[in-house]
Amino acid sequence: MTNIILRGCNGKMGQLIADMVEQDESAVIIAGVDIAAGRTSKYPVYKSFTQCKEKADVIVDFSSPAQLDEMLEFARRNRTGIVLCTTGFSAEDLAMIEETAAYIPILKSPNMSMGINLMLKLVKEAARVLSDAGFDIEIVEKHHNKKLDAPSGTALALANTMNEVFGMEYEYKSDRTRERAARSKKEIGISVVRGGTIVGEHEVIFAGTDEVIEIKHTAYSRAVFARGAIQAAKFLPGRKPGLYTMKDVLG
Repeated sequence: MTNIILRGCNGKMGQLIADMVEQDESAVIIAGVDIAAGRTSKYPVYKSFTQCKEKADVIVDFSSPAQLDEMLEFARRNRTGIVLCTTGFSAEDLAMIEETAAYIPILKSPNMSMGINLMLKLVKEAARVLSDAGFDIEIVEKHHNKKLDAPSGTALALANTMNEVFGMEYEYKSDRTRERAARSKKEIGISVVRGGTIVGEHEVIFAGTDEVIEIKHTAYSRAVFARGAIQAAKFLPGRKPGLYTMKDVLG
């Protein structure tokens, strides 16, 4: 049985994860942490990790970068792994995460869906094959009108994965309105759409001479992210300290 502390338990994703875990015989939520009030839960909910007395196998974080240091300190003190499903971390936040991963296992992924993580593998191989053939690369990502960060963490992960093939020499272009110039060969364009209730859509376009290849993933429900987070939570306990990704979960 995997015992979970759920950070952000009163948010939409937190409530969805809680409902799905309730149907899972191999996992249980023993406590929640959330600064916002929410529905009545079967487990205690605290506003801060400083109040939390429960010890779990893993923390699942679907909240925000706020008060990250507090959670990391709690996890390090109690030797509890963390599944980080949050995006929008600053350089300072990332440094703290990396430092803490020397003491506990931390799985960090900008997108918990199995489909997106397969897409990361596909676009990397496509970039390797098509870049030498003169194909331009563009990313288009779409999300709901409440999403704060842009581009999405997933769009940046797709760009970074492909850029690794190029020795990180490509620049990212998200605004072409400020200059009148032809497209550079060593760039990856990233276009952002925010509107309505779009759960998440990511498309990578490889545009060559007289042909176009498109690799696209569409999430129709937040359940795909919740399902991946629960998978990750079951994977992490017992792992050695270090940074993990969903690639490790999928094998």
